[in-house]
Amino acid sequence: MKSLFVLSFLILTGLNAYSQDEYKVQEQQPIIDMHMHTGLPHKVPAGTPSLCRPEPCEGDVPATGDPTALLEKTLKVMDQYNIVKGFVSGVDLTTVLEWKMAAPERFIAAPFILKPGSPDLEKLRKEYTSGNLSGMGEIGTQLVGVSPNDPKLEPYFALAEELGLPVLIHTLGIGPYMPNFRSAAGSPLLLEDVLVNHPKLRLFVENAGYPYRDEMIAMMYQYPQLYADVSTITWVIPRTAFYDYLKALVRSGLGKRLMFGSDQMVWPEKIGEAVEAINQAPFLTKEQKRDILYNNAMRFLRLEDAEDVSIRQ
Repeated sequence: MKSLFVLSFLILTGLNAYSQDEYKVQEQQPIIDMHMHTGLPHKVPAGTPSLCRPEPCEGDVPATGDPTALLEKTLKVMDQYNIVKGFVSGVDLTTVLEWKMAAPERFIAAPFILKPGSPDLEKLRKEYTSGNLSGMGEIGTQLVGVSPNDPKLEPYFALAEELGLPVLIHTLGIGPYMPNFRSAAGSPLLLEDVLVNHPKLRLFVENAGYPYRDEMIAMMYQYPQLYADVSTITWVIPRTAFYDYLKALVRSGLGKRLMFGSDQMVWPEKIGEAVEAINQAPFLTKEQKRDILYNNAMRFLRLEDAEDVSIRQ
């Protein structure tokens, strides 16, 4: 009896150790963050609580105002979660390029376009030609009331299609409290003219167009080249609301075109919360989690398969 007890104990201990080791391996699998920033497009005081919706609510993380400190904190969290690539943009192009120089293999650098005409298209073309930039957007003109099908944005989409650039666009019903922000300018249906005019455009939509669920599903059904990230909604809205939205997209068969993003802005501590929102989703399979956290972005970015190769920097 004693021998049987010892044997059972050893088996259970071994199984527990195996489970822990297996979990550690899963934790170390690479992640691609398709939505990062060098700061906010508008100024907020250092220490400002992180965003949350719906009001009334209080954020739980103070803002990091200094770009250098923000970079250091962001890289630290990227290391912690093995985030091997980050699509990063910012209004201040100089800061974006500084982040790129600090970790050239980690960041896909892109300009944040807040207003049509800035940055200048010829300046952007030079930066792309030199290899300093390799993505476009966030195109955040909705923040100032400009919809994605506005003719003033047409030259940016044309340049991105010509150069084969991945493009991130802010198209959703919620945003920061800015005076000219318009929720109506965030309908995913407004992207239809853009996709028809630029069929080779590599476009992905912030927060999968939340809360325009049905419109987003329709657009992704009709335009297979359209991808989406699940970024701020992993932490800015109640987790139950995020899971309801994500579940609807996955059940609609769109799990292969959803990509992880943190949209950390000036709250790098939120990156971990965004990762855990995916890892803890009870309705996602392991394969679906890996697709969202890594595989779909690899395909969208046209990177070679590196699942069996360590690309941690």
